[in-house]
Amino acid sequence: MNQEVKSGKVLSPSTPWTQRPVPGIEVADEQQTLKATFTEPTIECPECHALVTRTAISFNAYVCPQCDEHLKMKARDRLNWFFDNVVTELGQEFSAKDPLKFVDSKPYPERMREAQTKTGETEALIAMQGNLNGVDMIACAFEFDFMGGSMGTVVGDRFVQAAELAIEKRQPLICFAASGGARMQEGMLSLMQMARTSAAIQKLKDAGLPYIVVLTHPVYGGVTASLAMLGDIHIAEPKAMIGFAGKRVIEQTVRETLEEPFQRAEYLLDHGVIDQIVHRHALRDTVSRLVSKLMNLP
Repeated sequence: MNQEVKSGKVLSPSTPWTQRPVPGIEVADEQQTLKATFTEPTIECPECHALVTRTAISFNAYVCPQCDEHLKMKARDRLNWFFDNVVTELGQEFSAKDPLKFVDSKPYPERMREAQTKTGETEALIAMQGNLNGVDMIACAFEFDFMGGSMGTVVGDRFVQAAELAIEKRQPLICFAASGGARMQEGMLSLMQMARTSAAIQKLKDAGLPYIVVLTHPVYGGVTASLAMLGDIHIAEPKAMIGFAGKRVIEQTVRETLEEPFQRAEYLLDHGVIDQIVHRHALRDTVSRLVSKLMNLP
């Protein structure tokens, strides 16, 4: 006779089903640690180390929902988030050259190819024309992951083109700055972009058009010394690092320890360097309101 064992009891195949024990549900031991399984890639917040799915963080404008830390945004994501509707992208016809035949540990063209593969962008600045809350405007944003958002000739070309189109269309220009400074692989040609962008900004001012700068994390070097500090209004995101020389360089020069929040947006606001610190969730409405005031729009 075939038999089966259930719950420690020996049962006959002829045992009625009403007398058979109900199958139990296995409960995890109290000592067992249960771990959540994510079905999509996650991002770890650098501040509170919370794991947030990419979908959740993108819907929250790359602000940590746990601690409110502002994470870095890619330039294209930022502009697509900023505009209600993108009309066109500017400056795609420009491409970097290698007039100095510059080589450090790698040739400059090889570094460019690596940066393009890494970011999916052709250069460190993206410029777009679009509209926000019914107002047409032009905005450009630095891609920091592209060679540290360094400013080369193409960055200058795209910024100047954006400024010239803003003058032609009578539209404001918004710049989201995030850069380590001038691009050393282009030498003096890179430094010349400081003068080129500054001249373009002066033309905007002469035309009576607003130029608003949003300082994100981080902004340093030649970008700070030119286009990032020549705005009509300077807005910064919370805790953004902003300066010319880096903190360690300054410490080595003055031989003093510089404590937090030196070079943070909050420190610069207290010392009158910037005008306002705005949470990313309020940034679109703040810029829209400022543009309406500066251009005397209804």
